[in-house]
Amino acid sequence: MTREFTIVVPAGKKPERIDQFLTHHVENATRNKVQRAIRTGAVLVNGRRVRCSHQVAPGEEIHVTLPKPPVHDALAEEIPLEIVHEDERLIVVNKPAGMVTHPAYGNMSGTLVNALLFHCNRLSSLNGPTRPGIVHRLDKDTSGLMVVAKDDEAHAHLARQFSRRTIDREYWAIVWGQFRQQSGTIEAELARSRSDRKKMAVVAGGKPAITQYAVLERFEYLTLLQLKLKTGRTHQIRVHLSHINHPVFGDPIYGGRRIAWGPRTARQRSEVQEMLRDLPRQALHAKTVGFVHPGSGRPVLFDSDLPEDMARMLSLLRAGRL
Repeated sequence: MTREFTIVVPAGKKPERIDQFLTHHVENATRNKVQRAIRTGAVLVNGRRVRCSHQVAPGEEIHVTLPKPPVHDALAEEIPLEIVHEDERLIVVNKPAGMVTHPAYGNMSGTLVNALLFHCNRLSSLNGPTRPGIVHRLDKDTSGLMVVAKDDEAHAHLARQFSRRTIDREYWAIVWGQFRQQSGTIEAELARSRSDRKKMAVVAGGKPAITQYAVLERFEYLTLLQLKLKTGRTHQIRVHLSHINHPVFGDPIYGGRRIAWGPRTARQRSEVQEMLRDLPRQALHAKTVGFVHPGSGRPVLFDSDLPEDMARMLSLLRAGRL
């Protein structure tokens, strides 16, 4: 089993060894794996084999073929969980920032799945041995509510709701800048970035993606937003907000750790840098989730408090200290 993809070196890219370039731009790739692929001809630049020392140049088309890592059963681990709700069909859990949803290459332990297997020995099998019970995911550094299925029937029932976009999900985010409108809709097609496989990007011809937002609180150069997804694309909220020049505060991938709006004084800039150090992730939380329960057939809605890091930041903003 292999995975294939093409990366186009972006305009303005400075010369860099191809093995270093691919290590930074290919998900789950190590330099040894990349070098082995180059030597065996699994990496082609404009259709030709190259050496590991080849210097990439803007516009070059790099085709990569890499083997998929072997699949292993996830193992149970005694890891604390915040259970918001549990019954015979499902679990609603409040995932902390910093926790990966399920095992994958480079993160085979310490995940939500590892914790769930220790907590509950009965989870759905529809997503295979590494993702038991997982109906949907949150990014590693996004906190908030997730629904986990205990049996295959419940899983299929919930998955249909996600597919039909009838799941009610509400996110809160602290983002850069001021919004002129009180609410709005972002519609921009998304696809994996051709220059960096670890990122998503707004791409014409990509998958349709719709995010609705409403302003909850305004601060001098930051805003607290409520966000609702009409689609569920990878990194959707983060990419959409970055696309309209309001990246999520603290987002290390999509521009949220760069001071793009205000502050004007040296004291304010120092305070922002201190807050960025205190919040080393995107200020994004999946606050509520609502769905039709696969057992009772009735609508249910679950809510969660903001995590400590975001709540602390809001307290400072409300006190006028930022």
